[in-house]
Amino acid sequence: MVKITWLGHACFLIELSNGYKIVIDPHDGRSIGLPKPSVKADLVLVTHDHFDHNAIDIVRKEDTRVIKSLRGEAHVDDILIKGIRTYHDKEGGRRRGENTIYIIDVEGYKIAHLGDLGHKPMEQLDLLKGVDVLMTPIGGVYTIGPDEVWDLIDKIKPPITIPMHYWVRGLTLPLFTIDDFLAYVKKIKVTRIESNKFTLEDIIDRNIPQIIVLKSPTGK
Repeated sequence: MVKITWLGHACFLIELSNGYKIVIDPHDGRSIGLPKPSVKADLVLVTHDHFDHNAIDIVRKEDTRVIKSLRGEAHVDDILIKGIRTYHDKEGGRRRGENTIYIIDVEGYKIAHLGDLGHKPMEQLDLLKGVDVLMTPIGGVYTIGPDEVWDLIDKIKPPITIPMHYWVRGLTLPLFTIDDFLAYVKKIKVTRIESNKFTLEDIIDRNIPQIIVLKSPTGK
């Protein structure tokens, strides 16, 4: 059983059957106007070293393991993690630096987190095909925007796409909204969940791709 919880912005908790907790891109809450994550992680993955993605101390405990900007593969506590170099902009990183896409292999599922991807990852596209869950920014400004994301989903065709890094009530960053993104969505099921968490086995159907819209931690 794999449980996925959206902790706001680009921060997710992935909890495994044995209780092992993976947190990706933790923020401190206060700096961006959202509630602070209240979980303590066994493993933290950081896609890039910006303040709204690297608040490791918020979710750290004494034995927490931390991975930043992984290139290639690593086995951590029997979990296979692949890190793929991308960029935070469309200029090869010259404006905002590099970004890491993580693909996490857990309990028979491949979960991809795109971080603050700022360009269409054409060279990396084949590596993303076959993932079960795609966590992607949609908010534009600092990342790819709604139209670019829809084109990416159409090429990868993941069973589940989870939008992230978009404007919600309270957020102090000027991003596009979920409705701005959904305006581009065609011929794919959109499932709105009245919670910020779900169990993957209860939702996934590899024959029916869907976009999962989670409630933000602010409840809006």
